Amino acid sequence: MMDQIEKATRFAELHQKGNPLLLYNAWDAGSAKSIFECGAKAIATSSWSMARAQGYRDGELIPFSLMAQLTNRIVATINAPVSLDFEGGYSGDDDNELVFNVLELLDLGITGLNFEDRIVKGQGLYEVDHQANRIAIIREAADMMGVPLFINARTDLFLKKDGKPENDMDEAIKRAQAYAAAGASGFFVPGLVEDNLIREICDSTVLPVNVMLLSGMSSIRSLSKLGVARISFGPTPYVQTMNVLQSAATVLFSKGGY
Repeated sequence: MMDQIEKATRFAELHQKGNPLLLYNAWDAGSAKSIFECGAKAIATSSWSMARAQGYRDGELIPFSLMAQLTNRIVATINAPVSLDFEGGYSGDDDNELVFNVLELLDLGITGLNFEDRIVKGQGLYEVDHQANRIAIIREAADMMGVPLFINARTDLFLKKDGKPENDMDEAIKRAQAYAAAGASGFFVPGLVEDNLIREICDSTVLPVNVMLLSGMSSIRSLSKLGVARISFGPTPYVQTMNVLQSAATVLFSKGGY
């Protein structure tokens, strides 16, 4: 059995440019166990999936206490690194609450966090310096606990429905540099799907780059060649699982149970 520090160290080592860590996102202990038993090297949660599985919408609407309870069960169920989708920290602009939440999650045994720069219950993104300071606060909390926490700094720049991704590249690279200086361990660019832009991001930051596999994107092999170090699937596993469940239930009840 690996301890928390060994898991965190191993988790960081799994992020290799050109040989990406594959994270088929879980939402509870059962899904995490199933994914792990299929050969996954680590488990990462999807906030969207975790919330939906408990009857909530995404966006920190699931109570932090319930999210922590679910996370605790995942960590207790598998002997592997566990990274939590932490959204914006469940803390608003309260830095003390952010620290409290991080310490509670570290005490549960997590080894990584996704931490986004979107203002979850507001509009737009945090300014670069503001978000970098929030990352530094998380790093300081983890250091205080003696855990080399993998802080996956997520930017939501490329999730704008009306945006042109090429126009946001300079801003994305600026954020990657600031987040790295603040103590981030990785840089997550969900919504970025163009090969040339993904390669540019990979070439422009010292941080291992995480992309989310979406319909229409290049294959995992091709993304590896671009320099990607981590590929996650977001809510797709949950959606696929629910589709199978609904199809089976539809057939059952359309026949009146016979």
